[in-house]
Amino acid sequence: MENADVETSSEAYARRFAGGVGGWFLAVQAEATRDLLRPFPRARIVDVGGGHGQLAAPLADAGHDVTVVGSSEACRARVQSLVDRGGVRFQAADLLRLPFAARAFDVALAFRLLPHVARWRELVAELCRVAARAVIVDYPTTRSLNAVAGPLFGVKKRVEGDTRPFAVFDDGEVESAFASEGFRVAARRPEFAVPMALHRALGMAPLSRGLERAARLSGLTSRLGSPVIVRADRLG
Repeated sequence: MENADVETSSEAYARRFAGGVGGWFLAVQAEATRDLLRPFPRARIVDVGGGHGQLAAPLADAGHDVTVVGSSEACRARVQSLVDRGGVRFQAADLLRLPFAARAFDVALAFRLLPHVARWRELVAELCRVAARAVIVDYPTTRSLNAVAGPLFGVKKRVEGDTRPFAVFDDGEVESAFASEGFRVAARRPEFAVPMALHRALGMAPLSRGLERAARLSGLTSRLGSPVIVRADRLG
């Protein structure tokens, strides 16, 4: 079974998003995701590998019906309080063989997952199978400084401490994977022009917000921003 989400569902991983900079990262991600979901109000959403809890609460608060799927019961911990309140459901399952009928949900999500899954095309295919209308994923793109992530991994690890290797994707290969399942990438939201590791090293959320605001206004983010959040819509 694919279990790349076990680490991202842990308290140790959550600490990477603590503090002002981490909170700002999550706010940017949530706002971009809510924007991409505007065509689908009150959607039935499956958040695959979503035990990190970064999106379950914002999306439930926005009126969506959210089911989080983790590869084991250990991935439940960070969303348990939401489950207890009744706003979110959790199910442990094989992420590459979801226990749901075809098109059981309006939208399928997978965040913090694609870059860590070796059989990522199988993951895309399974997300497309269970999504009636759209799939939303995030990934680091070769159009950004992530293109040199391999050689600079040592530097990144010294800054972040507990980071792990990840795959970087060409936008075209992601579009091709969706196209083979009958989906078309209809919208994309690049998040940060400056690498997230550098923002963490700076440790000053107001400065980071200012840098990213300037990059967005100049068009730099749209050309080179990463990670990219994309929405692929089912054709026909």
